Amino acid sequence: MSATLHEMLEEAARRYPERTAVDDPGGGTLSYAALNRLSDQLRDRLISLGVESGDRVGIYMVKSIDAIGSIFGILKAGAAYVPVDPGAPPARCAYILNNCSVRVIITERRLADALVAELQALGSVPPLLLLDEATGDDLLPLARLLDQEQSASPVPTVSSVDPGPDGLAYILYTSGSTGKPKGVMLTHRCAVSYVDWCTDVFSPTSEDRFSSHAPLHFDLSILDIYVPLKHGATLVLIGEEIGKDPLKLAPLIAEKRITVWYSTPSILSLLAQYGKLARYDYPALRFVFFAGEVFPVPQLRALHALWPHPRYFNLYGPTETNVCTYYEVPPVIPADRTEPFPIGKTCENLECKVVDLDGSTVPRGEEGELVVWGPNVMIGYWNLPDLNAAAFLMDPDGKRWYHTGDLVVEEPNGDYIFHGRRDRMVKRRGFRVELGEIEAGLATHPLAKEVAVVALPDKDAGVKIRAFLSLKNGQKPTIIEMKQFCMEKLPKYMVPDTFIFLEALPRTSTDKIDYQTLKTQ
Repeated sequence: MSATLHEMLEEAARRYPERTAVDDPGGGTLSYAALNRLSDQLRDRLISLGVESGDRVGIYMVKSIDAIGSIFGILKAGAAYVPVDPGAPPARCAYILNNCSVRVIITERRLADALVAELQALGSVPPLLLLDEATGDDLLPLARLLDQEQSASPVPTVSSVDPGPDGLAYILYTSGSTGKPKGVMLTHRCAVSYVDWCTDVFSPTSEDRFSSHAPLHFDLSILDIYVPLKHGATLVLIGEEIGKDPLKLAPLIAEKRITVWYSTPSILSLLAQYGKLARYDYPALRFVFFAGEVFPVPQLRALHALWPHPRYFNLYGPTETNVCTYYEVPPVIPADRTEPFPIGKTCENLECKVVDLDGSTVPRGEEGELVVWGPNVMIGYWNLPDLNAAAFLMDPDGKRWYHTGDLVVEEPNGDYIFHGRRDRMVKRRGFRVELGEIEAGLATHPLAKEVAVVALPDKDAGVKIRAFLSLKNGQKPTIIEMKQFCMEKLPKYMVPDTFIFLEALPRTSTDKIDYQTLKTQ
């Protein structure tokens, strides 16, 4: 049994050297042996650049075979990878990479200038490995770069570093209530425990073909990448453009003979509504996993009618815990069911319980906050000691329970029913969104005097975000101008759907912004 993530690749390369490890519909395929060699070359180069065990290395590129090779090269160097969204504003990406003091950044040349300018403004630009555009030859941009570097400045072949199971493996940054994203630190033990649980429950084989729909900075990517590569299966990369276009995505799933699909419910709903799934055959598909947000029953029922043969699983868990509960949707969805299905029972390698505001366990059947303990749980947030102190509940037995912030009720059979949030965090397109971070971004608008953001339920989108602003000097920007401003400050999934301008924002009797009143406007 592997103790680290890169050992999984090394073992698979020994067992299945010629099998296809990664299939990129736009960029060819790579065998296990070739992927292992590519990551070895990067490991050697990173170590020559001074990367040591425990360091962080940034990945700022679109999802590709090169990105997968980069992940394993970083892990083999004993470092942790920090993936950032190439579609997000460069200022946000630079903040993340600067915040965790990455030692090296692997990026595409076309993205580098804007990133470097933002890093210079923050005071530090680490060494960059710059990848050129892919060409028509058989050599990947990363392989081409490493060959060029080796010719110009040879470095020795070294052994992969063993950081141990408690070594930091990756940091995923999520939306933060303070207005800045926060880094979730996860070790090899966290991820390996999760991958081993997936192995026990879903029994993947070397014949499987897993979708990789989630971006690398999204926690769904952990199952996408490591479960297939542990078992000699094939990882089918799905780019952002195709991934959001149901008319292109539906035939791709059929053509690539994907056996395990994993995405947010919103993508699956788009497929069911607009993908014209009935045109294609999906005999290979045996699992459909969904996570990140509630799957409304009408949309799930519509998908189930079009894809009746796979087993469907609701996988629940914040980034901080990987998946911590799971629920298998019954083969027949009752016609009279309207409520979303449960988030399910606790994963067998973890413990969950429901607590009140004082941290005391509540009786089964009563609402409370779900807390989680076990090997999947993060070690903490990067460089945020106060937030770490508040994030965990310590019990007399010495167990460190993570506060999910999610309100649930435990049913008599042990299934948990999701009842909402305790704070101002919402899930949108599967991503965690702190409304406070949107407010902080909007507050930097030169005309903004007061800002408030609310989230409203929406039967199609799950949630709609509405922004309210009072402005200086009575000036009023256009909606297009506001959208463009937000795109420069926030990731796409955090840009509000609507903007409403008021003379002044409503206040409560204690002079706080009256969010309840705003929700009715």
